[in-house]
Amino acid sequence: MNNISVLVQRGSDTAKAGFSNEKDVVDKFNNWKTDIDAQSWLHIMGYSLDEIEKVEAVKVKGGHKADVQVKIKIYMKNLIAAENISVKLVTNAIGFNQVDKRWIQTYKELWAIPEDVTQILQYFTGEAAPYRGHTKDERRMLLTEMSSEMQAKVIDFFEKNKILIINEVLKGTDSLAASWMLIYLKYSKVWAMLPMAVVMAYYGEGDVRISKRGGLIIGRIGMQRKGGDNGRKSATMLQFKINPAAIVKDSQS
Repeated sequence: MNNISVLVQRGSDTAKAGFSNEKDVVDKFNNWKTDIDAQSWLHIMGYSLDEIEKVEAVKVKGGHKADVQVKIKIYMKNLIAAENISVKLVTNAIGFNQVDKRWIQTYKELWAIPEDVTQILQYFTGEAAPYRGHTKDERRMLLTEMSSEMQAKVIDFFEKNKILIINEVLKGTDSLAASWMLIYLKYSKVWAMLPMAVVMAYYGEGDVRISKRGGLIIGRIGMQRKGGDNGRKSATMLQFKINPAAIVKDSQS
């Protein structure tokens, strides 16, 4: 974790005023000549400040992993580099942040999920009614309430496709896939600008297993039913969550 520790410490030393949202991050990059945080971020991304001619940042709209895109023009080079950044703002050290949420059918098409595993996931979220009675929640089933054979099928699928799934839920695979993750701990004013490869390695570390609460854990990524939404159908969507503060905390221990 030493490579992460360096980046986090740099953030700890310079994040004085703080920032509240993605727009603040955009503004800081656009004011890079005077903003010490933005200068540190550019340095971490591998740019020499005295070689930069122009920096232009915008907030990314739509369902992409990147929240902010930064374009950097270098003096005397007819080239503009684009850096896509996923921004995670953390208010609670033990809180979880949703990194992906979709309908099971969408995941099925995206990851070629077999029919039997798709059915199990539908029982799990409540998109399909429980196949037996006496479940903790009459609307859906926990994985621990299903047969050992069904549990094994889910674990096997996610284990075999672990890299594909982690890549999709954290980085994304479209033209605006995130190459960096900027984590800001609001409660301590500490930030960490991390390469997405480092983030994926950290949250992907560990096996695929069923939690005591009946959900699925993929390394350090949790999979659960979305829930909420006042009982609307969207509550049966599947979502993946991480604790962004964990990677910062572990790097400092």
